[in-house]
Amino acid sequence: MRLRRRRIGVYICHCGSNIAGTVDVKDVRAYAESLPNVIVARDYPYLCSEQGQELIKNDILDLKLDAVVVAACSPRMHEHTFRRAIRDAGMNPYCMEQANIREQCSWVHTEGATAKAKEIVRSAVFRVALLEPLEEKEVSVLPSALVLGGGIAGIQAALDIANAGFKVYLVEKSPSIGGHMAQLDKTFPTLDCSACILTPKMSEIEHHENIELLTYSEVEGVEGFVGNFKVRVRRKARFVDEEKCTGCGLCAEACRLSGKIPDEFNAGMKKRSAIYIPFPQAVPSVYVVDADNCLMLTKGKCGKSPRCVEVCPTNAIDFSQKG
Repeated sequence: MRLRRRRIGVYICHCGSNIAGTVDVKDVRAYAESLPNVIVARDYPYLCSEQGQELIKNDILDLKLDAVVVAACSPRMHEHTFRRAIRDAGMNPYCMEQANIREQCSWVHTEGATAKAKEIVRSAVFRVALLEPLEEKEVSVLPSALVLGGGIAGIQAALDIANAGFKVYLVEKSPSIGGHMAQLDKTFPTLDCSACILTPKMSEIEHHENIELLTYSEVEGVEGFVGNFKVRVRRKARFVDEEKCTGCGLCAEACRLSGKIPDEFNAGMKKRSAIYIPFPQAVPSVYVVDADNCLMLTKGKCGKSPRCVEVCPTNAIDFSQKG
């Protein structure tokens, strides 16, 4: 791998005896001096101290360093400390790599720790040579969330986010939310009634002011970045107007295929019509036409006229509807 020409400083922390008690830091420092692009290598008892940070700052200014490797503890502990220090010295804070030779080396080895520390430092030096300066930017964030899947997990996630005051779009590919839990009788380990737990949450989803429910819909594309995602969602045609449908069920009773199509909700053990509602407590309580079986959609006609259209009291059925 061809490295950029950089001026790298390597700094090895003793961390008292946490590192130096197992790792020969002087030997690691001497090894670091031999690595490509390394201008200076030093070791210090506590690099996270003010004096340790000043050591790094002074070298950046005096030796014109443009990249730094700090071999010390976990980045979770002090990465922010060292980034702030090198920023104060005028260097881009993202041209720093912290090599963990404490948690990943000295604390877990009694033998061979020095050799491993050298390899960790070598990897960090080669990595930092490839880093590019980054700029921190502030962008506006749309404070809303998209939850995919209207099973019990998606329902609870949507409610938690919405109750925290954020707008939520809940997308479910089926005609109703509820998922597999709606098909169960009892839940383990308490044997509580599944519907008793699920149905109130489904109702809350339907009426929550912060939740927009998109059933019978699927995500087709996602673009953007954190806080500014754009998601393309396709809503499939129900062939039933959601605003007009009252859920009366007259259409399903009148359907010419009533009782002839295997019912997925009941695992095929019962039959349903070509226009149906997934289960009695479905949310939304709106019927949907099965486009794979409906005679009007598969053959272009259903007797002289579709019975479902004839009996619908609100004229909710619309076979011209598009997704």
